[in-house]
Amino acid sequence: MEDVLDVYQQPYDADCPVICMDEKPYQLLDEARQPIPMKLAKPRREDSEYVRNGTCSIFIFTEPLMGWRHVAVREQRTRIDWAEQVKEWLEVHYPAVPKIKLVMDNLNTHSVASLYQAFDPETARRLAKRLEIHYTPKHGS
Repeated sequence: MEDVLDVYQQPYDADCPVICMDEKPYQLLDEARQPIPMKLAKPRREDSEYVRNGTCSIFIFTEPLMGWRHVAVREQRTRIDWAEQVKEWLEVHYPAVPKIKLVMDNLNTHSVASLYQAFDPETARRLAKRLEIHYTPKHGS
């Protein structure tokens, strides 16, 4: 935990920004019945019954010191999904930054090995060289 706290205490560095990343599975729900609209002195009324429409995974990248965030929704959260998100983030949102400090949990898909599984070795190495990964401790993210 001390490593992550040390990263968070560092001053802003435009050439090596601190980026936090997390993702979570999310259940997609729909109304089983249409809600009754709000009327004067009566709140909107909704039924607790719902229709399940599958699941997705929500990825969020945030740069807290700059107040910036990027949210993406994927069908799942595989190694390939994580690698594609990191590549998009590095090449589209921060193409000129030489290195970033990436703070995230230590999920098995969150590793440099995922880059090599998703991309050719040259691309994976180029992306990996721009990452300085700091894992949050178990139960600490």
